Amino acid sequence: MGLQPFETVVTAHHTEIYRYLLRVTWRSGDADDLSQETFLRAYRAWDGLDEAANVRAWLFTIATNLARNYFRSESRRRRAYAGVSEVRTDVDPASPEDARRFHETRALVERVVDDLPLKQRLAFVLRKLHDLEYDAIGKSLNCSPESARAHVFQALKKIRLGLNGHELSMMENVR
Repeated sequence: MGLQPFETVVTAHHTEIYRYLLRVTWRSGDADDLSQETFLRAYRAWDGLDEAANVRAWLFTIATNLARNYFRSESRRRRAYAGVSEVRTDVDPASPEDARRFHETRALVERVVDDLPLKQRLAFVLRKLHDLEYDAIGKSLNCSPESARAHVFQALKKIRLGLNGHELSMMENVR
């Protein structure tokens, strides 16, 4: 496992790891920093990785651990940067009214997901947005696949409750 195969791994997985971290942190700068740190740590451990290892799940585990560290310090960061959150979107609403509704809907969904307990939020993002299997999620979260499934189930239940009664028509355009 030399430098060239690791470059291939970075090329194959960087975008997905970045998107995962963006969905978890909601800040592009933090997601960029965490994804760079993920690949730096992966590079340092690359020679010791078993050749039969699931590299994708291993990278998500590293990213998840870094996200945990990020959230441990998040309360201090949140107080310092309250209200400063810029999220890019792939959707280009047709009118100013559509744009307003889209941003309101996105903010509501982000708020509901952000209010989830950390393990539930991480499990939800790994499963629903990155389509990881429950055993890989369990490894990332240091729990059993059944616990990972329960975290996703509880997250979905809380998201449904949090969004109950809100019209989400603009979110149909967002994946």
